[in-house]
Amino acid sequence: KTTRVPPALLAAGVAGRRQIVVLEPRRIAARAAARRMAKEGGWRLGEEVGYQVRFDRRAGPPATTRILVVTEGILVQMLQADPFLEEIGVVIFDEVHERSLQTDLSLAMARRVQREVRPDLKLLAMSATLDPGPLAAFLGGAAAIESRGRQHPVEIVYLESRHRELEASGDRRGRHLPALAAAGVRRLLDSPGKTVGDLLVFLPGVGEIQRTAAALAPLAAARDLAVLPLYGDLPAARQDEVLRPSSRRKVVLATNVAETSLTIDGVSAVIDGGLVRRLRYDPATGLDRLELGRVSRASADQRAGRAGRQGPGLCLRLWPAWEQAGLAERETPEIARVDLAGPALQLLAWGERDLAAFDWFEAPSPDALAAALLLLARLGAVTETAGTALPEVTATGRAMARLPLHPRLARLLLEGHARGRPREAALLAALLAERDPFERPPADIGDRRRAVRPSRSDLLDRLEALEAFERRGAGPELPTGGRLNAGSARFVLQARDQLGELLRRGLGTERGERPAADREEALLRALLAAFPDRLARRREPKSPRAVMAGGRGVRLAAESAVLEPELFLCVDLHDTEGRGSEALVRLASGVEPAWLPAERLRTAVEVAFDAERERVVAWKRTRWDDLTIAESEVPAAGEAAERALAEAASLRLDRALPLDDPEVVSFLARLRSLRQWMPELGLPALDEQELRGLLPALAAGRRSFAELRRAPLLAVLAGTLSRQQAEALRREAPERLAVPSGSLIRLAYEPGKPPVLAARIQELFGLAETPRVAAGRVPVLLHLLAPNSRPQQVTTDLRSFWETTYPQVRRELQGRYPRHAWPEDPWNAPPERRPRKRR
Repeated sequence: KTTRVPPALLAAGVAGRRQIVVLEPRRIAARAAARRMAKEGGWRLGEEVGYQVRFDRRAGPPATTRILVVTEGILVQMLQADPFLEEIGVVIFDEVHERSLQTDLSLAMARRVQREVRPDLKLLAMSATLDPGPLAAFLGGAAAIESRGRQHPVEIVYLESRHRELEASGDRRGRHLPALAAAGVRRLLDSPGKTVGDLLVFLPGVGEIQRTAAALAPLAAARDLAVLPLYGDLPAARQDEVLRPSSRRKVVLATNVAETSLTIDGVSAVIDGGLVRRLRYDPATGLDRLELGRVSRASADQRAGRAGRQGPGLCLRLWPAWEQAGLAERETPEIARVDLAGPALQLLAWGERDLAAFDWFEAPSPDALAAALLLLARLGAVTETAGTALPEVTATGRAMARLPLHPRLARLLLEGHARGRPREAALLAALLAERDPFERPPADIGDRRRAVRPSRSDLLDRLEALEAFERRGAGPELPTGGRLNAGSARFVLQARDQLGELLRRGLGTERGERPAADREEALLRALLAAFPDRLARRREPKSPRAVMAGGRGVRLAAESAVLEPELFLCVDLHDTEGRGSEALVRLASGVEPAWLPAERLRTAVEVAFDAERERVVAWKRTRWDDLTIAESEVPAAGEAAERALAEAASLRLDRALPLDDPEVVSFLARLRSLRQWMPELGLPALDEQELRGLLPALAAGRRSFAELRRAPLLAVLAGTLSRQQAEALRREAPERLAVPSGSLIRLAYEPGKPPVLAARIQELFGLAETPRVAAGRVPVLLHLLAPNSRPQQVTTDLRSFWETTYPQVRRELQGRYPRHAWPEDPWNAPPERRPRKRR
């Protein structure tokens, strides 16, 4: 379908005199498909058939190159340059089932053009595995054409047990896919009659490819095998080598770039590792990160099918058969799992206003779109919005949209150009866009870190090493010990030149402003423009731990040499295992506070309660978004301080107010008791809720719990009563009662119980009836004390005590306390405060 359908459409005149554009999801597939069509049609590559991928174009004008194979980002750029696709008659979306973000974007944009201004534009979606129904409906009820191409039978073989294969390979830990893959290669080579052609091994990444190649080296030497890597960043010449026939038996170690579109000549057996690395947006860090996961069943079928393209084949799946049913049916589309800043900018620059209302094949989540717009606003690509206002693309944003790069890298190039350092900025962008040309430092770098030369920027260290390599053919080691890989270095330098050319074409100018006097500062500030949301501040001087804008904790990896700047950018940030754990910063770049644009900084005095010191404190803080970059303590003053004290006190009334003061305790007990006894008075409860309501008045002019405890609480409590209520409280729930001896004795109140009067028996001689409070409704509970001040009798019926109990008490106590009066007639005996002298 990839190489036969476009020429057939051309021959049938479907495109008229316009061009046919074929969209391929990968560069290697685009180049290979164009080359194959040219060969089969007897055409010249770059003339009748051509291709255009990032940094590589072999094609003429549309009138000459009638079939142009492009990658997804190129089609989006074509739509930006020619919104109506005037020179294109047919757009073919190949391998549409992969649902890459750029495929979804370009498909939706092309459908918009077709529906609104170009009904003659033909759109064709092709896939070997897709359910055509939903896509046909999206394309306006398009016809679904099914072609059952010739597919040779492929025998599927599963591992009985991973552990058995690993034991045979010598890897008893069972964690290393490269060892398992190498064992699978040996197994197929040692199976007579099973396979006679080349082998294709699917692995999740370049690291696994390199380790598998190392594990296969002895076998390759012994059997004269050509072990060839295949991945997206591999130079085009080496990719082409994999696709050509070979005199030696090939073992191709590939990522999922070989899953679709490509037919690798000679392959009759596939070994599937069952794993894939896919991008996923992490809301905790605001980044896309690669995560390792299991392939879907659809991907596994696609991989197995590679063995049956030219004859009967065999697929060895490196997992037991029982695990197959647990695989997801299909891959999750990228639009549901990656950063949308790039597509959002392209649509806004294309003229869309409301991204949520745009007619996507499958709409992204509102949260993902909001995050994309927030990042674009921070990059200066769109205006910041409030409420229901829609964003507007700025001049900077339009320039960024002309560069087929992630908005961060586009911003880096533009800022470097503006500061007169476009070539160096392009090298920084290439370093970030391409595979890291530096090997990871030795494992003991953490132990040697104290000897590392501190650096202002890991990115500038890499830039200088690459520039030295370009001048001398050899690059120095990084401060942390990472060595430069010459082949990867040349690839990054080539990417720099290509990015520089993109910048010149995008801006339509050859030179930027006059170069800045300080090259290092210009480049560091360009990095700040590209990563403004990744600013972090160290928790302590020279500590590897820091806090990033957004509140995420981060930690510098051992390979970073940015040991001293208080502020730095987390350029290369990796999430670590475990929720709430600190993200790992592998590439950092220092920032000077003076470089931060004043319009993005907010300085305010912030008042808070210090629980440890139990006082209100005030800090003058300068913030970049929500990240504090400078702070100093200042005197706390004003309503904010009083409000903070009141709020803190409301949570700890027992600590903040003198509620244990005897006078306060007595007042509240009297008030609450009388409120129960005489509800008609309408007395306040002065419970915890009402006490909290008094805090603003009590906190006026105060800054700490200590000051609050010295506040006139009793007076404030009394002030809550009206004059009539205060008089009723004094009269009906008195603090003290007069007794016959003339003493004024304090009453003890407790809500829910009668008040207690504790008095010596001698002081009550002559008192016949029990005293009462609350307008006579509540009798006082009398604690009648012996001379030793201990209760001898507790009663609410004093008359009964004199009549029945006193004679017995008199007999018991008269001998023990002869100095005290024990008259036989307590009704008429004179009361006494203290014993009289007896004759």
